[in-house]
Amino acid sequence: MLVGALPTILIVDDSPENLTVLSELLQLNYRVRAATSGEKALRIATTPPWPDLILLDVMMPGMDGYEVFTRLRREPLTREIPVIFVTAMDSADAELRGLDVGAVDYIAKPIVPPILLARVRTQLELKQARDWLKNQNAYLETELARRMQENLVVQDVSIHALAHLAEIRDPETGNHLRRTQRYVRALAQQLQRHTQFADFLTDRVIDQLTKSAPLHDIGKVGIPDSILLKPGKLTPAEWEVMKTHAKLGSDAIEQAERDADRVVEFLVLAKDIAHYHHEKWDGSGYPEGRSGSDIPIAARLMALADVFDALISPRVYKPPMPFADALEIIVAGRGKHFDPDVVDAFLTVFEEFRSIAERYAEPLAE
Repeated sequence: MLVGALPTILIVDDSPENLTVLSELLQLNYRVRAATSGEKALRIATTPPWPDLILLDVMMPGMDGYEVFTRLRREPLTREIPVIFVTAMDSADAELRGLDVGAVDYIAKPIVPPILLARVRTQLELKQARDWLKNQNAYLETELARRMQENLVVQDVSIHALAHLAEIRDPETGNHLRRTQRYVRALAQQLQRHTQFADFLTDRVIDQLTKSAPLHDIGKVGIPDSILLKPGKLTPAEWEVMKTHAKLGSDAIEQAERDADRVVEFLVLAKDIAHYHHEKWDGSGYPEGRSGSDIPIAARLMALADVFDALISPRVYKPPMPFADALEIIVAGRGKHFDPDVVDAFLTVFEEFRSIAERYAEPLAE
């Protein structure tokens, strides 16, 4: 019902005399529509102006009031319209049946005008209140969704801002964050079909993985420039310092977790990725020398994504490697550096990796 508009009442009765009496009684305060059969009532109820309330006779030839009511409830457009049964059957059993099937009220004939008007007014006020609550709930749901989306945008921007701290310290990384983020999503979506990974890699977890992936090298902000930006090969001592970036990153994320007043899902995954993405399937990685399934799944995905991107990206000490050569190296690392199942997933989505790499390629130097 539109604000300021008269409520619409549909009267259904096979007796023209009864329709006339009810119409004259109601039309001073309401817009009245009338039907002399159940079939006509169903047609009218689904055409504008839609009724706010239906007064429905029970005893009608052909389709009786109960059948009309049942059909009204089947249709999405009419199922929420309140119905008052109006009938000459004034027994308690008849009234109970009408209320049991879902009618909001039951009025026995002969009609007592003040009683009818009072009950009609009550039901219309109740409907108006229900409609108001429904609109409020819809508004609140929309507003909640909008604010949640704003929070997600702020969260994503904050994550990338933090990740770019490491990127700024190492200018060669460029679009590395964008590429590895998308590689991880491609691998996770492929492995989602694998029975071994399906329980963990839900759609929600994949979204969280994608969100947290850019933080994998956040610990590099703690590595001295003399080591991080060194153009040549690192000495063994320098390499030991460089390796500490994994724990530095996970420690920073763990501190963020402690500062939060609740568990933040993507930080849990981000910590695993930062800490363990340099571990190797055969146990020869760092910082803990974990092996096999002891390495968190999130870190296993990032390990492959990170290495692939390093191979195909230019560095001051090397040119970019052709995709075919990078593919061979990843395959050679199956069961050694990388989880065999992750490598198999990589082979399946290799063309997607290539597409991501080309789309987010480093800009050509002028």
